[in-house]
Amino acid sequence: MSDAMWERGVEWLSAAATDPRVCKREWDQGDGIALLQAGRYWDVLSVPDRLGLLTLDLLWQPALPVPGPTLVDTAAHRVGFFLPPDPGSRWIGAGLRHARRGSWVAVPPPYRPARFLEWLVPPDGTGALHAPGTLELALRQANGTLAVLTPIGAE
Repeated sequence: MSDAMWERGVEWLSAAATDPRVCKREWDQGDGIALLQAGRYWDVLSVPDRLGLLTLDLLWQPALPVPGPTLVDTAAHRVGFFLPPDPGSRWIGAGLRHARRGSWVAVPPPYRPARFLEWLVPPDGTGALHAPGTLELALRQANGTLAVLTPIGAE
């Protein structure tokens, strides 16, 4: 990614902070993690990491747009997909967590990992997000694949 893209990503992401200047200072001088409020510019759909990584793999196709910002939390074993805020949407499924208005999300800066958080697809500053319909189809496909790969009740 070019420096201009990093800079645009920083501006776009920090816009969700209560105080963007404090947010950028946290990224540069603090522990590198800022708490940002979901629901204004984006929501985050968090899924178990095996499901999330397989889903992201399915989204990387020449026929599809480049996937939106995607974050991995290696400590919690979760992958977070940034999608448009939609207070009316209901994501239902085992292990799915939907962070929307009223939720806070820990994020590293777009240009480097911090502790256990790392961008798999950093925000590019254009405001591009995951398309909910495309994400849902990929999640269903990945879930089906995992169900086949994971024998039920295996001892």
